[in-house]
Amino acid sequence: MGTKSKYQMKVVNGDFGYVLEDVPHLTDYIPNLPTYDNPLRSNPAYSVVKQYFVDMDDTVPQKIVVHKDSQRGVHFRRAGPRQKVYFNSDDVRACIVTCGGLCPGLNTVIREIVHSLDYMYGVDKVLGIEGGYRGFYAKNTINLTPKLVNDIHKRGGTILGTSRGGHDTKKIVDSIQDHGINQVYIIGGDGTLKGADIIYEEIRRRGLKVVVAGIPKTIDNDIPIIDKSFGFDTAVEEAQRAINAAHVEAQSAENGIGVVKLMGRYSGFIAMYATLASRDVDCCLIPESPFFLDGSGGIFEFVKKRLREEGHMVIVIAEGAGQELLAAENSNAGSEQDASGNKLLQDVGLWISHKIRDHFEKKLKMPITLKYIDPTYMIRAVPSNASDNVYCTILAQSCVHGAMAGYTGFTSGIVNGRQTYLPFNRITEKQNNVVITDRMWARLLASTNQPSFLSTKRQHSQSQLLDGDDNESEITGKQNTSTA
Repeated sequence: MGTKSKYQMKVVNGDFGYVLEDVPHLTDYIPNLPTYDNPLRSNPAYSVVKQYFVDMDDTVPQKIVVHKDSQRGVHFRRAGPRQKVYFNSDDVRACIVTCGGLCPGLNTVIREIVHSLDYMYGVDKVLGIEGGYRGFYAKNTINLTPKLVNDIHKRGGTILGTSRGGHDTKKIVDSIQDHGINQVYIIGGDGTLKGADIIYEEIRRRGLKVVVAGIPKTIDNDIPIIDKSFGFDTAVEEAQRAINAAHVEAQSAENGIGVVKLMGRYSGFIAMYATLASRDVDCCLIPESPFFLDGSGGIFEFVKKRLREEGHMVIVIAEGAGQELLAAENSNAGSEQDASGNKLLQDVGLWISHKIRDHFEKKLKMPITLKYIDPTYMIRAVPSNASDNVYCTILAQSCVHGAMAGYTGFTSGIVNGRQTYLPFNRITEKQNNVVITDRMWARLLASTNQPSFLSTKRQHSQSQLLDGDDNESEITGKQNTSTA
């Protein structure tokens, strides 16, 4: 999945198996850069905070579940303000761009980057690049001020607009030079951050004093390493409305079935956590756990059993689940792609709804009432909730601290509850997936009392072995199976 960087990763090895996977710094390719005292030293809001500045040697471990003889393992640089910065505030000209699909919290991140630059560092020159990456060379920019962005966190979407698809790296970097920009803040998913990595490499090749900093965005929570992505909590909370509506409809009819399709192209985190939070879901289907319809242990058998026991049921299905079954019926399924190169998925919610209707009404002659709900764009378009607003604030502030300290080619993110700086390649090298041999999926199966829908043979073929103990975050949905 990830693209190999032409620049070797910065790795520091220490005693007892300690490994620091560091992020690039401007001084890696520009010698003798001057430093300045951090303006926060005289900021009344921060000067009173004891030990506010992060020690240069502070790092955060990737793996926190260890044994008495465990090696110290992989660490990442801890985020936060440094006592010395590599930019004079008056010389900073920053820009912000948002790319990819919509996600709750985008406007909050934009707002907090602008406010952090201004209120903490006295930077008042911030450009908004409109329309995604293409906006760099389409000359679409707006001046972002604290007053302009003050209330945007109350709105969904992004005030800068967004786009998908490829971009011309040379034109983007030319535009960055033409505008005199020296800090670039990029908000987007793995495809966007792969592009950010290429932009960083071109900037480094030209020897420019320009920081490229990212904030990872995906509503599916499928970015590795970090505890969770912003917008995920809001998506799970908003999904409850659709599940509740499906439950009411199903409960109010004879043999009522409510089907809710939620986001999750390759990772079923939203579906899994919405199911666990709801308590009204009888069956959750995700891409990581293949299922089948007919026969013993199949979906139809379980639906029939639950209708006989309860008289109604609710099915939650992630958009990427069951795509192999659709592909088997339609040779063209999965052959088309969107502008970002993502496979265009068939509507699995509509497909499984038709299959259930046909099986029960035509084959079994059993009357059912089925309601299908697809809240995808309603969920994507809402403003972020309180939890995500706080998270977006911390991500944005950490990102600004890192950029001012001269770090580049990095994203900010929480690892094991601590803010960190991660090199781009660690974010884009693979996807975060639900591990169906993990405890969280077992909790879901216990909550819904659904079968795994896997035959013994399939269970062995789909087995996903964990690296030692189950190093998951009980709250955020992180499934950390990386080698430490």
